[in-house]
Amino acid sequence: MRRTQGWQGLVRRALVMVACLVIGAAASAQAQATALSNSDCVKCHEAQPQQIEAKGMKHKTAVGCMDCHVGHPPKVTDIVPKCSMCHTGNPHFELPNCGQCHSNAHTPLELNLSGELKAECITCHAPIGQQLSANPSAHNDVACNFCHADTHGMIPECVLCHKPHSQEMTQKDCASCHQAHKPLLVTYDDKMPNIHCAACHGQAYAQLTANQSKHQALACVYCHQDKHKMVPLCSDCHGTPHAAGIHQRFPSCGECHNIAHDLNNWPAQAPKKGN
Repeated sequence: MRRTQGWQGLVRRALVMVACLVIGAAASAQAQATALSNSDCVKCHEAQPQQIEAKGMKHKTAVGCMDCHVGHPPKVTDIVPKCSMCHTGNPHFELPNCGQCHSNAHTPLELNLSGELKAECITCHAPIGQQLSANPSAHNDVACNFCHADTHGMIPECVLCHKPHSQEMTQKDCASCHQAHKPLLVTYDDKMPNIHCAACHGQAYAQLTANQSKHQALACVYCHQDKHKMVPLCSDCHGTPHAAGIHQRFPSCGECHNIAHDLNNWPAQAPKKGN
């Protein structure tokens, strides 16, 4: 009887061990079968997938949740990856604080432009930095986000800071002469109306419009071509119209013809003493 009970005990223990092995194997198989995938994340995390879907850019198309978040608590505690895990090989990626502008990795191009940003912007917009350095102006003294505020890519109107040169000018006219990152390098095309030149060169404009010569009908840019403040020679248009002796005696056209804007319109001369 005792021997029978002993065998029964052994059998029960053996069955328990087998059951434990079977349960352990089943649990291991279940754990492998339920390893996390990207589709599991949305079951608990609703906001982040929606953000990525709307504004994820390459974070939506090039990577999935598990490419960045390589584990889940409690097994992994540090679940927020460093940007340098993927983003390398560019001066912009060497900046010390990515989160200063890119505050939400799920909407990476929805930037926070707080503080004074300049070096950070130039790492991406190098040609603009080169223009500013090569053409010093008051624009060099302000941060990029002083003008490009609130929203990345926002281009402000010049008239928010600068009063137009004349009442006739509007925002669209500013770009006729000025580029924001090199504002003192004045440029214009051959369609520039005289009234825009008059805003800064009022005296020359008044003289020209009052003059009775053929110069009155010319556009300012007809003579002042190529670049701002370029003054042509009279001979560029008129050649040498007089006899050689006259040109030799009066080498400067203005000695007889006054200035181009006020051609042959001399002011009355004061009478000489004794007359």
